[in-house]
Amino acid sequence: MEFRHVSVMFSECMKMLNIRPDGIYVDGTLGGGGHASGICEKLNQEGILIGIDRDRDALNAAAKNLERFSCRKELVQSNYSDIKRVLDELGIDGIDGALLDLGVSSFQLDNAQRGFSYMQDAPLDMRMNAGDPFSAYDVINGYSEKELTDIIRKYGEERWASRISSFIVNRRKQGEITSTGQLVDIIKAAIPASARREGPHPAKRTFQAIRIEVNQELTQLEKAVTDFMDVLKPGGRLCIITFHSLEDRIVKEKFNARLRPCTCPKEFPVCVCGKKPDVKKVIGKPMVATEQELELNPRARSAKLRVIEKL
Repeated sequence: MEFRHVSVMFSECMKMLNIRPDGIYVDGTLGGGGHASGICEKLNQEGILIGIDRDRDALNAAAKNLERFSCRKELVQSNYSDIKRVLDELGIDGIDGALLDLGVSSFQLDNAQRGFSYMQDAPLDMRMNAGDPFSAYDVINGYSEKELTDIIRKYGEERWASRISSFIVNRRKQGEITSTGQLVDIIKAAIPASARREGPHPAKRTFQAIRIEVNQELTQLEKAVTDFMDVLKPGGRLCIITFHSLEDRIVKEKFNARLRPCTCPKEFPVCVCGKKPDVKKVIGKPMVATEQELELNPRARSAKLRVIEKL
């Protein structure tokens, strides 16, 4: 299958990364190599691009798309949260910049058989790494009603979470739920008709929640933001694009913990803990997609870009 991925906030990311021709840059969510090709374009033969993705298909597609560039390319099948191990194995001790474009790539959404989309009937899968043993099937058929309610409410911010999980558990009594189509029908039955008339597709939030649970996305992100800040060289920048409030909150909190590391009680007139920030903000408010970009790529609507620089 061909990648037809439109890279979100492409020019903003290239500008914010402040790319040095001989630098070392990481694209932690390589996908088909859209953002990575923009980085490679600015690198010379001394420059290094490290591309990380959990998806073998993505790595193969990216390798083809990046062939034309002369910089050194290291494409690794791994999770971006393993950045320290990846750099260690490559013998690299620091990087000049990194980009994380979170969420599901268009390639995965458009490939029906991966089970990410509620618009196409497919096996219940949703694994970003097809080699992982745990899938959406295991969540839907194995979790208790309380566990389902908790993840749908927490990760999907779905007000009908308890009704949806109750309908799932009742439907399981007739036999296993094996396809995305079956799950969509259950969700539609659980959400009252009046609530289904407005807003996004009724299954959107539940599918998001299950995908986050299957791939442990928020746990990985919490670790990754800190580790990426650790491995930046002075002047190096980290750009992170988030697509929903849960991701954005984690990035904002992790950035703020480094921007304001002082642990002294508020009533202390001066800082005595001696903890100083080792990063600075590059932009105040997060950047959002322009109207022109939204016309070409509606998926960018909820995107927010935050950027931090190592001191």
